[in-house]
Amino acid sequence: MPAKKYKLSNSGPEGVVEEKQLNDEVRHDLSLARRDKEVEEDRKEEEKLETRGFDLKVFIRLFAWTRPYRVKRNLLFVLVCLRSLQIPALAWAIGMVINGPIADRNLTGIYWGAAGFGLLSLFTHITLHFRQRYALELGESVVFDMRNAVFEHLMRMPLSYYHRTKLGSILSRITSDIEALRVGVQNVLFVSMVQTGQMLGAGTLMAYYNWKLFLVIVAMTPALFFINRYFSKRISQASRMLQESFARVTATVAESVKGIQVTQGFAREERNSSLFRELIRDHSGYNMGLARNIAVYLPLLELNSQMFIAAIVVIGGYGALSPAVGMPVGDLVTFFFLANLFFSPIPSLGRMFTSAMSAIAGAERIFRLLDTPPDWSDDPDAEAIGPLAGKVEFRNLHFSYVPGTPVLKGITFTAAPGQTVALVGHTGSGKSTIINLLCKFYLPTDGELLMDDRDVRGIRTDALRSQIGIVLQKNFLFSGTVRENIRLGKTGASDAEVEEAVRRIDCLDLVEAMLDGFDTVVTEEGAGLSLGQRQVVCFARAMLADPRILILDEATASVDTVTEARLQKALETLMRGRTSFVVAHRLSTIRRADLVLVMDQGEIAERGSHLELLEQGGIYASLYRQFAEV
Repeated sequence: MPAKKYKLSNSGPEGVVEEKQLNDEVRHDLSLARRDKEVEEDRKEEEKLETRGFDLKVFIRLFAWTRPYRVKRNLLFVLVCLRSLQIPALAWAIGMVINGPIADRNLTGIYWGAAGFGLLSLFTHITLHFRQRYALELGESVVFDMRNAVFEHLMRMPLSYYHRTKLGSILSRITSDIEALRVGVQNVLFVSMVQTGQMLGAGTLMAYYNWKLFLVIVAMTPALFFINRYFSKRISQASRMLQESFARVTATVAESVKGIQVTQGFAREERNSSLFRELIRDHSGYNMGLARNIAVYLPLLELNSQMFIAAIVVIGGYGALSPAVGMPVGDLVTFFFLANLFFSPIPSLGRMFTSAMSAIAGAERIFRLLDTPPDWSDDPDAEAIGPLAGKVEFRNLHFSYVPGTPVLKGITFTAAPGQTVALVGHTGSGKSTIINLLCKFYLPTDGELLMDDRDVRGIRTDALRSQIGIVLQKNFLFSGTVRENIRLGKTGASDAEVEEAVRRIDCLDLVEAMLDGFDTVVTEEGAGLSLGQRQVVCFARAMLADPRILILDEATASVDTVTEARLQKALETLMRGRTSFVVAHRLSTIRRADLVLVMDQGEIAERGSHLELLEQGGIYASLYRQFAEV
């Protein structure tokens, strides 16, 4: 059969594409989407997880998070034990009334028996209320603590972690995975204990009334064991695969929404939709697989329970009718009540088992994140230094993002306090990597980076970054007001200090011209402000921070010519007395630099002042001529 063809609108004959080619491209994109690097790193561990069933160690570790709430947890255990005994006690009370006052036709005794049964029932419901309430509160407390722990751990992870991990994968850990844990903490253990205790209590009373009949039931229970054994691994694997599939779906949604401008700009909506359809088809398949297993598992448990009850009807009925056995009808009725209490928890325990598998799958993913150490952390003897003078020195520094692929090779230079160093070069030459090292987002692979003659490894990261101000080409603004975003540069700054920072960069009129001035609301990632307005906010933020080391990475590339001219004057004020590093393709912004470093393939190809490099007639002079021609 020939492949179907689809004609793209307004694309002419060239717009005809074969369905097979489109499907191949979609599958290729799908394979790329599934290559979450974090998952790839843990693939061997994942394969082990997918082949094993219920992991008691993980469940114990999960339940260890209840230790801070041990008083409530222990009280909950008492209520669980009490609740598990109360339910069989209700059936026992009914049997006592039937065999006692009802058999003796004692109307007063019946009234007293009914009253006692009512009080016991009321006590049972009060116990149920507090058991459910404390379980919900305990689960919420654990989820609260765990979300905080995950978020704090994420805040400690270096930039390299976020470069190799998809946003959606991180979001799924703190949303769907933790929600699965909530069910595990709130319900699985406590409900299972109630149901198990109910079965034990009912079984004990059944053995008391007729141990021979009870032995018949016990003899039939191996069927339940084999059913649970068969389905445990299948449900466990399906639950884990479902969690991983949801992470891929979340990652794709986050990436597509974040890059919607690029998606629409390159007319890639259909391609992304095809990719997403494949992902949700995968997710739906895993969901259906889990549902099919549960749909067979729970009815089998129910069927076994009904078969047991049918056996009791036959054997118990024979015992009640046979003079040789002589089983009282009241005992038989009580036995039936107890049998119902004995078998009714079995489907519930099956549902708890599937919930436990989801909780275990989520816990494994959460604990893998929490157990992932940062690529690097401050040395134990790192110190929180005082104000920096601003001397920066690179000594034969080498750096690689990926081992064996050097990005910087033998970088050596010194910036004296108050000097301005300009970094120039083609894209990919290593300029931004130098900036990342200055901010201590990464540590040198080899060589030294010194601040005031001290290796950055011996300086606490928070103390160092508090003295560094950075303005990027695409700065991030948080949701809030313009005033709050500027105040990020100095927490606790007064409104007057915020306004003075804007006045010093000569942009007060630009801020006041915004919709609500300093109180203009900024939405996610600065939406609602123009690129130039965002840069003004970021310059003011840096001015308010009053850093010792200033980093400008294409800081004026997003502003118009008029605003850039105003910001150039503000830059002179901002850079005065500070050690500054300027990365720019617009060479007009670096003419006054004390030192210009021309980067080429991770090395310093040329160095000197603007005029010195022009006289050399090398790479810098060529770049300058290209700029002049433009």
